[in-house]
Amino acid sequence: MKINYAAVVVSAIVYWVLGGIWYSPILFGNKFIEIMRWSPEQLARIQNEGAGWQLALAFLGSLVAAYVLAHIVRYTSGESAMDGAKTGLWLWLGFIVTTNLNTVFFEFRPLGLYLINIGYHLVGFLAMGALLAVWRKRSEAKAPVYV
Repeated sequence: MKINYAAVVVSAIVYWVLGGIWYSPILFGNKFIEIMRWSPEQLARIQNEGAGWQLALAFLGSLVAAYVLAHIVRYTSGESAMDGAKTGLWLWLGFIVTTNLNTVFFEFRPLGLYLINIGYHLVGFLAMGALLAVWRKRSEAKAPVYV
């Protein structure tokens, strides 16, 4: 099974950038900070310390997720954006939704935090799945059939 590594890297970048936008004040950053109950002092300390290594690890996680998703999209023979998005949806539902729900049940994290987090992963997995399904190497593309 051949994996298109360029598609994996671009998908990981898309997922990672989406995270930056998702958790920024543009979308859910302010609500996230409110739910986390970070004081202005805590927020200032977090901003002053920087997040270089956290961002690098987040990108590494995005890269692993994209790579695994690429294998599963290939395994399911996804060829359209819808096929890839469906694969992303099922993986999100089966693994992200279920495993992260335990943080609400056993760690007593707020439901709103859970919803923000799984929402990010839903959009990310849909986008990555769609991209990975449609982005083919020229050698993988099906030759047109002439009748």
